[in-house]
Formats: sequence, structure tokens, C-alpha cells
Amino acid sequence: DKGKTYETRAIIVTSGGRRRKLKVPGAEKFDGKGIVYCATCDAPLFKDKEVVVIGGGNAGLESAQQLTSYATKITILEYGEGFKGDPVTRDAVFKNSKVTPITNAETTEVLGDQFVSGLRYKDRKTGEEKELFVGGVFVEIGSIPNTEFVKDLVEVDKYGEIVLDHKTARTSREGIWAAGDATDQPYKQNNISMGDAVTALEDVYLWLQKKKAGEDKV
Repeated sequence: DKGKTYETRAIIVTSGGRRRKLKVPGAEKFDGKGIVYCATCDAPLFKDKEVVVIGGGNAGLESAQQLTSYATKITILEYGEGFKGDPVTRDAVFKNSKVTPITNAETTEVLGDQFVSGLRYKDRKTGEEKELFVGGVFVEIGSIPNTEFVKDLVEVDKYGEIVLDHKTARTSREGIWAAGDATDQPYKQNNISMGDAVTALEDVYLWLQKKKAGEDKV
């Protein structure tokens, strides 16, 4: 942003990703005021409250699982016909009496005054509008990789994730490596991202040594 140019032999892209935001009336107003995007961070704040989780993939199910230790009731809304999370996680979550799963649910509005007090959704099969009275909305509808600045430089997949050689963390272009949530690594976790960055760094070191050895022979 200052117009500076840097020259380097190697680059490791670790630009991460950002949460996909809920885009319905009330979502922006109550962001941080009852709408949250991290159960690991914020679940304890909703102790003894009823909450809703939007998203029926593994992330949504795992959020619901964490919330069972705090909330009095957890409703999981899935847009599609069925929940996408793996069977083991589904079984573990749904057997808890606090959890109510609902499919074919399209969130239409988040309600409240100073803080979230409810949520409206539409039954996609019947078209009926329904309302839940909740104190919190946990959004788990995926993430967007921060890769716009390299999408014309290295190969990215249909999600915009940088495609890697996972043994070396190399991208499709020589001299560029990547690690973390910006890549097609399927498991988006901090410790995995750090490990992948170390893999990249180790491979960069070896690559630079080979370059140096080649130059020394000239």
C-alpha cells in the first residue's frame, strides 16, 4: 500500500482465510452482539441460553457439540436436505437431548433490539416462515481464502484455495510456497497451519541451497 517493491528468491504465502458472513437482515447489525463465528472462542458467553447454529457440515456440528456444555438448547439449521458432517460426529451430536436438527431451513432474518433475541427461517419445502427465540446465533457456513492477490499467479481450485504439493508445500509456480487456510489443506486448524508453514520453510531452505550450489559452479 506504500508502493514499495521487494525482491526475493522465495515467497511463502500464509494469508489465511476469512469467515463467510451471514447475509440477511439483522446480520450486520448484530455481528458481535449475539451473532458469532467461533464456538471455541465464545461458547462460554452463552451459558444457560438457547442458541442456534447455522450450518450442518462438520464445523456446524462441532460447534453444536461444544455448545452442549453451556447452552440449554441448541438448534442446528441446515439449508440442504441432509447434514453433511461425518456420521460419527452426527451421531454424537444428535444423541444429546439439548440438540434439535432441522433441514431445508433458509435463514431469512436475525431479530433483536440491542442484542439478538431470535431468528426467522423459511422451510424450503413448505415455504412456511418460522421463528426461533434464541440468545445467540453461531454461523458456520464456510470460509473464503484470502488469495485474490495470487489467483493469476499460482493454481487455485474452484474454492479459490491455493493448490499444493503437500509433501513440500510448493505451489504450481517455482519459488512460491503456501501454507494454512489459504491452501487446499482440508483440515483448517492452527496447529496444522503452523506445521505446514514449517514444511514450506524447510523446503525453501533446501531449494535455496541447491540454487546456491548451482551458482557456485558457474
